[in-house]
Order: sequence, then structure tokens, then C-alpha cells
Amino acid sequence: MQAFLKGTSISTKPPLTKDRGVAATARSSGENKKAKPVPWVEKYRPKCVDEVAFQEEVVAVLKKSLEGADLPNLLFYGPPGTGKTSTILAAARELFGPELFRLRVLELNASDERGIQVVREKVKNFAQLTVSGSRSDGKPCPPFKIVILDEADSMTSAAQAALRRTMEKESKTTRFCLICNYVSRIIEPLTSRCSKFRFKPLSDKIQQQRLLDIADKEHVKISDEVVPTETIDGVLAACQSGSFDKLEAVVKDLIDEGHAATQFVNQLHDVVVENDNLSDKQKSVITEKLAEADKCLADGADEHLQLISLCATVMQQLTQNC
Repeated sequence: MQAFLKGTSISTKPPLTKDRGVAATARSSGENKKAKPVPWVEKYRPKCVDEVAFQEEVVAVLKKSLEGADLPNLLFYGPPGTGKTSTILAAARELFGPELFRLRVLELNASDERGIQVVREKVKNFAQLTVSGSRSDGKPCPPFKIVILDEADSMTSAAQAALRRTMEKESKTTRFCLICNYVSRIIEPLTSRCSKFRFKPLSDKIQQQRLLDIADKEHVKISDEVVPTETIDGVLAACQSGSFDKLEAVVKDLIDEGHAATQFVNQLHDVVVENDNLSDKQKSVITEKLAEADKCLADGADEHLQLISLCATVMQQLTQNC
């Protein structure tokens, strides 16, 4: 969701005076800034360490470190979605405040930027910058910066070795936080230089409660129903039509209405298996594609692309005899 500015056009109105122009610009800027929507994942991301859910041990230790306005090098590991990145960002906000946060924190996704060149250039250059130990609000501020390396377990061994040397050399001015799913993929010289924190998997009950709290604050009504039968019938009808445009529109509506792709896949499986109009061969092709899509969704693939690919296979099977 982004706010787009309208294109410029020729106007027959008299030119604005300097004062009117400044006022209009300021008013327009204020309106655009106010209208810009914020994704819920950012809006409700923990702003302080205390807001991190279900990681009591990690929070307790970090709070002790924050009280002394200091941090060791950190290694956060655990399943995806357990709050690893949110926790270090919340800790950094508490340490540096909103003004210095952007200047003191370098966040890199190591799965995209994981080569030795990144460590040598981006990380090294950022780590070499010196900083002061003061904040505008008078609170104590540590004289160091934080480098966050997300998905560090996908870094090459050479890059990890280079990172070890950078951590040693820049220890006075920089703290490093490595975030990964599998701690076994981090080389021992790195793990030995970090305080390790394991993030526990979140139970379904805790995730559900958090989602309900957000829905309540956003005044969104959520029901316990699954995907309606009419919606599934509509997708199958679009597949039967043989029109990819109709199929694309139906899948877009499915996503926009907030239905979970994994739930749709499960229900579509039952519908396909019980459909007497499909041959065994057609059912086998579709169910194989269902299994493939389900695996991709579990691995975090894009829901829209997976549903389009799945429904295209269904369309091919439904229309091949037409």
C-alpha cells in the first residue's frame, strides 16, 4: 500500500506567491504524510523489549544489559516468526532513541547480501565510523553502533571468517547481532564471540491471541469460519471457463478477502478427491500439484503466485477434454 502523488498538469490559475506556495506545499506535504498507510506488521512491531511476547528468558537478560547501556555481541537463533529481528530492533530503539536509531543501526539480510565483499565493504565501513555517547533527550547512550545480520546462517564460510576479523577489530565501536534459524551453520569462531539466545516456537494460542488483539484495535471483525464453499466453487468455475483473466481475477479476490492459501489448498484437495467428474489421472495430477503448492507455502513462498500456478494446473486438467 503506497501513496502516489498525482502527475503535474498545466494550470490556468495565477501563480502562487512565495508565502502561499510555501503554505500550500507544507499543507500538501502534511496531507500526504498523514495519509500514508503503515503495514500492520510494522505498526504493531514491539517498540520496546518488554513488548516482546513469549520470550521471557531472552527479555530478562537483555533488560539487564540495557540497564547498563551496553550490549555484548549477540546471536539469536530459533524458528522463523519468533521475534528475533523485532527483539534486537526494539533493544536498539531503547538504547539510541528515535533520533539516533537510523544512524546507529545497520540492518542487512545476509541471504541477499552474504558474500565476503559485503563484509569487507558495507559492514567494515559502517563499523569504522565513530559515534558519541549522548542523546538529545538527556538519557545515557552507548558509544557504539549495532550491525544486524539477518539470516546469517546463509552466509558463506569465507564471509563468516571475514566477519570474525571485523568483529575483533571493531569491538570498541560496534556490536554485532547475528540472526539465524540454524545455529549449527554458524562457524565456531563466531558463536564463541557472541552471547547466544534461543527463541522458542510460538504456540498457536499465543499467535491467535496476538492477532485477535490487533484485529480489535483495528476494529476488524474476524470469524472462525473457513473458506466458504461458494468461493471454492467460484475458483473452479473460473478454471472451467478456460479464461486466464477470469482465473487471475478470482485468485486476486481470494487473496484480497484475507483467506489463507494453505486453508484453501486443504479444502480444494477434499473437493477434487470427491469430484466424480474427474478421472483418476486428472485427480493424481491435481493432487500432486496441491502437495507441491502446500510445501512451497510452508517454506514461505508467495501465496498469490502459488495459487495462480495451482489453479493453472487445475484449469489445464478441467479443459483438456473440451
